[in-house]
Amino acid sequence: MSQEYITELLRKHKLVEDVVHNQNMPRRQLVEVMVHRKHLAEIQTLLAKLPAGELGSLFEALAADDVELLWRQLPDARRNEVLWEVSEPLRERLLGSSGPAQSESQVNAFELVAGRLQQRAITGRRDMQALSPLWVDLLNATPAERLFVGEHFGVALPDPGEAIDLEVSSRFQVAESGDIHLHSNFLLDRDGDSRSVPVLFVLHAGVLFTVRNEELPVFRLQRRRARTQPGYVADGFDLLIDLYGADVEYSADSLEDIYATLGKVGRQVLSETMSDEEAAAILAAIAEEEDLNGRIRGNILDTQRALSFLMRGKLLSAGQRDDVREILRDIESLNSHTAFLFDKINFLMDATIGFININQNKRVSQLTAFGMVFMPINILAGMGGMSEFSMMTEGIPWPISYGAFAVGAGLVGWATYVGLKYFEGRKIKDSARSGEGSLTRTS
Repeated sequence: MSQEYITELLRKHKLVEDVVHNQNMPRRQLVEVMVHRKHLAEIQTLLAKLPAGELGSLFEALAADDVELLWRQLPDARRNEVLWEVSEPLRERLLGSSGPAQSESQVNAFELVAGRLQQRAITGRRDMQALSPLWVDLLNATPAERLFVGEHFGVALPDPGEAIDLEVSSRFQVAESGDIHLHSNFLLDRDGDSRSVPVLFVLHAGVLFTVRNEELPVFRLQRRRARTQPGYVADGFDLLIDLYGADVEYSADSLEDIYATLGKVGRQVLSETMSDEEAAAILAAIAEEEDLNGRIRGNILDTQRALSFLMRGKLLSAGQRDDVREILRDIESLNSHTAFLFDKINFLMDATIGFININQNKRVSQLTAFGMVFMPINILAGMGGMSEFSMMTEGIPWPISYGAFAVGAGLVGWATYVGLKYFEGRKIKDSARSGEGSLTRTS
């Protein structure tokens, strides 16, 4: 009924358009626009009521010109849904028309063939026919794509971002249907940008479904290993455990980068001098590494809880339990590294702040010395401004008397400065001797 009605609307639209074009009337253009808008409004209203599956069948049955006309009337939010319902040639033709390109989502299925995973891209319903995957990976999938894939395999696939609102105790559970749901955070460490990316895992009927909104190095590594190494995985649990293990390896690599960065910072901090600008840059670098170290610690803690859930649920085989225990031992070693890095970060931060305090003390000491040098000069200047000075220098030309006074004040200031430097040097030498003596007694 919908196909016949749309076909009739398209026929009337073309007929009226041809009639209006052939008429020679003064207001032909206005009439053409009004008729054109009326028919397009009816077509848009009908398209909005039709489900994506019926639209796909309709597009397959209509002529190419009619399909392009209908495609232009579809809102952008529904075009990707319709693309899932049409054949590959029609999809390519639609994407090559005036409509926008398909979304940047990626849905891939992996089948186990001769011990290796073979990847197949899913761009429509027809790609899922006769498919027996071991792993289905949805990257930045739209709600419609998650719905289509979930309906085909009989599983619900929510947005992984919804895991943020879940209680921690609800992120790892076994549903009444027997499906295993895990919401975990995976580390994404890029230059100057480190964050945790939520990932949804669903184990349904032996198939592992992963839903995420960002590409992660851990998943690229897993795909490469499973494609190149025969026998690397045998079921969905192997894939799940290996993804968690790869995440721990990635966290260990990030910790090595922190060690390297703090090594460079340490050499700067342990130098003899440091300006305030250098200290500010060092504090910023230390704060960034501290944030990354905290994210790594939280990430491996989340992984530890997920693996412990699998162990407690008695869902794994003996070999898989051994793999999980090995990963948990790696996590324990990483925990000690993160604790050590926290201590090192605190030491470097305290040392940097100490340099800032030393620089401030130097400036205060310089101001104090400056005040000490000019204090006797100020006293003499006050005396020179009294009337008694004029009486004392009576009979002496004022240029000579005041010139001698200025020279005398300068000598007093210079002598004060030399005296301060001398006593400061003696104090430093006495401190050094006392330090050497204490070291000798200790040894």
